[in-house]
This record gives sequence, C-alpha cells and structure tokens, in this order.
Amino acid sequence: MSLDRVGGSVASFDFRYLPLLHRQGYVAPNSHLQLEMEHSPGGFVMNSVPGIFDHVLVLDFKSLYPSIMRTFKIDPMGLIEGLKHSGSSIEGFNGGYFDREKHCLPDLITMLGEQRDQAKKDNNNHLAQAIKIIMNSFYGVLGSTGCRFYDPRVCSSITLRGHEIIQTSREWIEEQGLSVIYGDTDSLFVWLGDDPDAAEAEGVGKKLSLALNQRWTKKLAQEFGIQSALEIEFETHYLKFLMPTIRGSALGSKKRYAGTVQKGAEQVMVFKGLEVVRTDWTPLAKLFQMELFQRIFADQPFEDFVVSTAAAVLRGEMDERLIYRKRLRRKLEDYTKSAPPHVKAARKVRGKTLSRGDWVEYVITQ
Repeated sequence: MSLDRVGGSVASFDFRYLPLLHRQGYVAPNSHLQLEMEHSPGGFVMNSVPGIFDHVLVLDFKSLYPSIMRTFKIDPMGLIEGLKHSGSSIEGFNGGYFDREKHCLPDLITMLGEQRDQAKKDNNNHLAQAIKIIMNSFYGVLGSTGCRFYDPRVCSSITLRGHEIIQTSREWIEEQGLSVIYGDTDSLFVWLGDDPDAAEAEGVGKKLSLALNQRWTKKLAQEFGIQSALEIEFETHYLKFLMPTIRGSALGSKKRYAGTVQKGAEQVMVFKGLEVVRTDWTPLAKLFQMELFQRIFADQPFEDFVVSTAAAVLRGEMDERLIYRKRLRRKLEDYTKSAPPHVKAARKVRGKTLSRGDWVEYVITQ
C-alpha cells in the first residue's frame, strides 16, 4: 500500500493473502453485502479487585492473538478445508473447524515472527514494532465485517480461545496460593500477598511464566495433538499498585490503574487509562492526580493537600489550570446526533470558522 494509506488494513491484508489463497486453488468471495451479521465477542476483561497492593506482577502473553492463530491453525481457507472433515481437524468455537495442514495465515505469522525476532537481535526496534502491529492487525481485519473473509467462526475461535487461555492460566496461578487481581485480554496481574523483596518478586514472576509455558505445551499436545506457540512472559513488577473503583461504585474499574516500578536507582510511576494520561482532562486534574498518587505510594500524608487544592479551586486561584483542550475529529456540521462540550465551544467562536483537526480550548462555567 502507498504511504498515504497506512490505515487501509483490509486492503493491505487482501494484497498479501489473495495470492496465497489463489496458489492453493481457491477464489476469494466478494466483500460482504448482507446488512446483518453475527458478531464475535471481544477480548476477555476480568473483574478487578480494587485497592492498594504491594508487589504485583504482570504476566503477559506475547502476541496472544497471532499465537492462537498459529497454534490452532486458524485461517479462512483452513476453515473451509477443516469443515470438510471435522473429525480430524482442530475444533474451534461456534462450529468452526480448522485443517491441520491446509492453511495460509499460520505460516505467514510464523515467518513474520521470525523476522521480528531478527529485528530485535539487530536492535531495529522500529522494524520490530512495525511487524508486531502487522501481526496483531490480522485479527482486527478478520473481525471486521468490511473484510471479504469475515466469518464469526474464525474470529470467535480467536477471541474465545483467548478467554479460555486467560481463565485457565488464572486457575493455575491461584492453585499456587497466589491471587490474580485483574486480567485484560492477554495479561494477568498477580498479587504476591506477603512482602517479598524485589529480587524475590522477580524470581517468582520468571518461575510462574516458565511453569505456565510448560503446562500449555503439555495440555495442547495431549488434548489437540498440536505444538504450542503460546509464550507468556514476566513483564512488570509493580512495587506499589492501585486499582481504583468505578465512580459511584464499590466495584473495581477496568483498563484503569497506576503503580510504581523500579527503573535503575529510582522509582517511576506508571499510569494506564487514568486522567493523567488522557487528553480530555484539564491540567489541574492531571497535576492533582500525579501529586496525590506520589504521596499515597510514598506513604506520605495527603489529606491537607486535597483540602487545600479544593479550597484554591473554589477561590478561583486555579482557573488557568481548568482549561480543557480537545481536537475536532469531524467538521462542525457533521456533529448532528450530539454536541460534546468542545463542539459547543467551537460554535461560539466569533470571527473564525473552526474545521476538522483544529484544537479547541474551552472552560465550563455556571
């Protein structure tokens, strides 16, 4: 694809996959024209346990969806071939069966994986990242109803297998007496409970990942007669970890957390999904959250800081930090069903017409 079409994932996939398909003697269908199609479930997100924890390990499946496609031979052509003789094929989900020998994508993913490993050895991080994005895009393309190869049996055999892998891994970890406080698509967050030092925690993480890889290799060989390409890695050790609650609820949130990790001689804070890293919050919200979490993670008093900040806001001393800034994603006239605050502000601008891509700065007042 040309460089100005970097978002054309479906077209790029067609360009790569169609020749492989034709060499196997198949002709591809045209794009789907039906209006209603069955959708497959998304990635598995586990209910979290809210609270502040010491020593939380993150175990991450390396390129989980491509690894599932490679291991279970999930492929559009493989589905057609697998349904012909389901008794000897690899069973997927929702009626899907995949041929053990006749397929295109598993071999393509294997080749890309080898190229990515070589790029890493060559310290070519840009190329390694590009290949990773291409590999991960295969599921997104096959799960898009705009793709000619869309079939719920293909994409659900990827996502539901991911659900099974994460949930089974959680059960195995908890058999060791450890607590899994959160899981998200391809990651598990393990709380060690007692207070080991950093070296012990990292040792536990490496042993857990090794044991899980061995168990999956054995399980898949016994149950399916296939070789596992799944690879779980010990990714992060959070010295302190915060899983917040959903606003107005006692339930733990999802895809939102923070923690501290050791980087050399200093501890660094990491934020995921919280106000600090979002572009649709004010500078004050970000500065306040950063300072508050620093105090909490360092076991320093924070009550006076909260009260004094709130009082300064009410006195009008923080007005310059209460300015929102957001980009227009569409033309103003295209916002018809709803008008978010930045759109309302853009329509009030006098003497200039703002267009798609422009930044809008605005405040909310009584």
